[in-house]
Order: sequence, then structure tokens, then C-alpha cells
Amino acid sequence: MRRTMVVFHLLVVLFLIATGVQAGELRTGTLTGQMKIKGGGPLGNGQVFLFRKSSGPPPSPDRYWRVPDEVVSTDVEGRFTAQLLEGTYYLGASKRPAGKEAGPLQDGDYYLPSEDRKGMMWEYAVKNGETTSTGTIAAVVPYRKGSDKTGGPLTAIEGVVTNAEGKPVERVMVFAFVSPGMIGKPLYVSERTGKDGKYVLRVHSGGTYYLKARDLYGGGAPKVGEFMGGYGKTEATPVVVKTGETLKGIDLRGGRFEGRGPGRE
Repeated sequence: MRRTMVVFHLLVVLFLIATGVQAGELRTGTLTGQMKIKGGGPLGNGQVFLFRKSSGPPPSPDRYWRVPDEVVSTDVEGRFTAQLLEGTYYLGASKRPAGKEAGPLQDGDYYLPSEDRKGMMWEYAVKNGETTSTGTIAAVVPYRKGSDKTGGPLTAIEGVVTNAEGKPVERVMVFAFVSPGMIGKPLYVSERTGKDGKYVLRVHSGGTYYLKARDLYGGGAPKVGEFMGGYGKTEATPVVVKTGETLKGIDLRGGRFEGRGPGRE
């Protein structure tokens, strides 16, 4: 997750350079709060997910996994502090057993539902130079698959991830981007593939997406030996899915990254 944060801040700096804005002019604020388990103690040593409202739809773990814009850790008392770009944010939180990898929620993980008791999304306004407190949120509960209560069909993309020999690749994730360059943060991510290489990538709604397969969740520059793949033979091919439908047969192919240059580093 730290690599995700580093990549996010790097992209912000590159954007500022491209637009002529100096780093000192960056408008940021602070969001603080405390997370507690419903009917229990603090969500100690967990994670808080921040989703910028202008970047995508509200998070909905039961229907799709939106990649957060920022991730911060909680201390042993469940308290957190996040430095964020000015804007409005959705809030989420989770904690999983030691050793579990980052990514979409799995059964047994603690998580914070994205809605309050009235079914409204939590939204927090972060203002330049100011500190906003969420207060104490004692609503973290164990996650169970199939707990979606919204009803209605899901919107998803399905297929198989294979290597250059056409064999299925296990334990990789498929990421959905909204631009063909696939630079920066993806919007959605699938769960890891099984031995059969099959993936299911759930999205909020229909649209055009560009897919990339990796076995590293945090993003950043690929490491030697990491699996990299995509949809399209020579360049990124758009995938168009309709809202409420599951588009099948979208297979991705790739291979292990061998490095760059003479030394392949």
C-alpha cells in the first residue's frame, strides 16, 4: 500500500509540473478520526481508504472494488491522520488477518460499510490548510461475500489470464483504467485469479475500459519476475461493457518482466 501512496503523490507532482503549479501552491488539508469495531474495541493497526469523489463512483465492496486514492494506517487505538488534496472524499476502512495480501475484501476481513444507517454515503470535505475530524466511527463489521442488499444485476468483465504459451496464470489481478495510456491509478481491480486463470472484474457501471494484469497490487514500476499482461495484441484495446451485463471471453495474455536495458534491471 505504501507504493500506492508514493505513486499517487508522484502523479500529483507531475500534474503540477505540467500545469505550471509550484509544489508550494498545492492545496491540501488534513482528515483525522478514529475507527472502532461495532460492539467492540478499536480497529487497531488497520487501514483507512480515502476515495476522492471527483475521481469516480462511491465505494461499494459488495458490488465492485474501487481502487482508493489514498490509504493510511490506524494506530493501536484505531486513530488515523491523512494529508489529502482539497476536495470531498468517501471513507472506508478494513483490517485483515496477518499475512493476507492487499486487494479486494475477503471473508473474515473487518471492513467499514460505505453507507450510514440511513443509506447515505459518508462524505468529508477537506479544505486547504484546515483539519477535518470524522469523529469516532464505531461501525466496522466482519465482511461476508454475497451481503449486497442493493439488488439488481452486477456489471462485470470476465475472462482468463494466460502466459505466452497460453497456460493459465494464477494469483494475478486485472485492473481497469478509463484511459488507453493506462498511466496512473486504475479505477477498479478484480480478485486474484485461481489455478484456472479466470478473473471477474466488477465495475460500477457500463463504459469503456482498458485492462492490465499484474500480480502486484501497489502499482509502480514493474519488478523483474513480475507478471505483466494486457488486453490487445500490440496496443491497448478498449473493452466496452453495458450496465447490468457481464461481458465474457475477454482474455488477457502476458509474461514475466525481464527488466530493461543491457543489464535488464
